Amino acid sequence: MTSESSASPLIFGGAAQSPRAALPVLPPLALYIHIPWCVRKCPYCDFNSHTASPVLPEEEYVDALLADLDQDLHAVHGRELSSIFFGGGTPSLFSAGSLGRLLKGVEQRIPFASDIEITLEANPGTFEQDKFVAYRKLGINRLSIGIQSFQQEKLEALGRIHNGDEAVRAAGMARQAGFDNFNLDLMHGLPNQSLDDALADLRTAIALKPTHLSWYQLTLEPNTVFWNQPPTLPEDDTLWDIQEAGQALLAEHGYVQYEVSAYALPGRPARHNLNYWSFGDFIGIGAGAHGKLSHPDGRIIRTWKTRLPKDYLNPAKSFKAGEKALSNEEMPFEFLMNALRLTEGVESRLYPERTGMTLDSLAEGRRDAEQSGLLQVEPSRLAATERGQLFLNDLLQKFLT
Repeated sequence: MTSESSASPLIFGGAAQSPRAALPVLPPLALYIHIPWCVRKCPYCDFNSHTASPVLPEEEYVDALLADLDQDLHAVHGRELSSIFFGGGTPSLFSAGSLGRLLKGVEQRIPFASDIEITLEANPGTFEQDKFVAYRKLGINRLSIGIQSFQQEKLEALGRIHNGDEAVRAAGMARQAGFDNFNLDLMHGLPNQSLDDALADLRTAIALKPTHLSWYQLTLEPNTVFWNQPPTLPEDDTLWDIQEAGQALLAEHGYVQYEVSAYALPGRPARHNLNYWSFGDFIGIGAGAHGKLSHPDGRIIRTWKTRLPKDYLNPAKSFKAGEKALSNEEMPFEFLMNALRLTEGVESRLYPERTGMTLDSLAEGRRDAEQSGLLQVEPSRLAATERGQLFLNDLLQKFLT
């Protein structure tokens, strides 16, 4: 899809700017579906999640999700979905019947790619064999299982509802249900965690043979219980030792680090997340969901939906809480804050293709970052150096205007 640029100035973020070039090809399109309920809110979690009532409003919420999607369809006419991600919260609290009705409704509105990736987040405490067999029959073909740790003391500190044995069984149940592609979500830098503790968790995860591992350090985020009542976390030297030893262990077992906290067996990276990191497009539906959509004339719009479930389900309130067109000044940072998380970065040509702006708009920041040893001196790629990956925030500051 292409269109000619307007001859008159466009308005981005409230300021008149020179029009960007039309986008010759629109990026891949994904769909993020937010299910905001959990059995219990974890003390470290800053996601939009809420403790579930005994009976969830599944039918009403699916109706709302489809109505929400209807309002975004005008911006994606003629495109197909390359991936869908059910995030939360805990999407596996919903029945297969509800998710099936939702997926059928989505496909009636937007065609699915023949090789679409459909991921469902799940927690070990919600695993039921029959339910997950039913999920697989719906066409959900990838799971992301929130383990965090296999050690009881650490799980209790994190407020998780499962134990280590349930976490191990969840991986086996996923495979028995027909999921040959699944991620295990694991944290390190946990309260009072030693190097041996962290490596023991990793070894247990690797033994379960997931195709993908998300392995990341616990951080204390504002508006969480941990932020207000900080636990005792490992010293910086221990954190560094965990990071180095853990990366070596993962590499030894064939897991390739392709993003700051993502490791995959060859050919098994998360396609949905790769689309985020390479500045692809995504519709976001559900309470608090965010979206980003490109238009052929060069406009790129970010949207966010009403956050509280009770408001999202209220017919008198709008699904959309706000939207913002990205300005020319914001574009370098917006593109690079995702692309530079990838260990190999992205091809330089992707920047003009996905933003409608020339590589010259990166020139000053790029030169400064290269001279600082944070960005690779490679004309055909935009990629952080090893030092740049360690100091990613410093690297991105070079592209703020």
